[in-house]
Amino acid sequence: MSRWQPDARERLERAALELFADQGFGETTVPQITARAGLTTRTFFRHFADKKEVLFANEIDVPALAAQMIAAAPAELTPMQIISGGLEAVAAAQFSSGVDYVVARKAVIESDEGLRERELHKQSALASAIAQSFVARGVDELEATLTAHLTVTVFSVSIGRWLDQNGAVPLPELLHETLAALRGIMVDASWNS
Repeated sequence: MSRWQPDARERLERAALELFADQGFGETTVPQITARAGLTTRTFFRHFADKKEVLFANEIDVPALAAQMIAAAPAELTPMQIISGGLEAVAAAQFSSGVDYVVARKAVIESDEGLRERELHKQSALASAIAQSFVARGVDELEATLTAHLTVTVFSVSIGRWLDQNGAVPLPELLHETLAALRGIMVDASWNS
């Protein structure tokens, strides 16, 4: 094996995802990943702290991105206008790897309790960052919290629909469609009686 592999990280990610899908996350070892990638265990640990990091290391910091977008938004926009305007940017940044990778990754995460817990923690961190960012803009804490949780729900439902349709409909379109459906539910006159 050569000392320097320019595509080592990608090879390790690809090998890990294949092994996780074939034999399960818990049953896959780092030496198996490195053997499949044709690299050393030492190389693995230069790129990842552990095998969980293979699934989470490339994710952008969505809470930080959301906080930046909220802070930079014009003062006259409402929280939901800010969220609506930022959906496409976050989708483009987070899901640029394509639907096949996201489907495979999701299957691995759903197969392991610890990975599912980590994914839920990510959603909670996103909701917290959104709420705190709106409060910092002067939004009432209740409105900020509701907007944050609704945003996370819109993303979760939209991503699920995108994966179910195998990416046939662009994710930004599904995000806006899901948000529009939520708006319709919220203004439903029968809900107010």
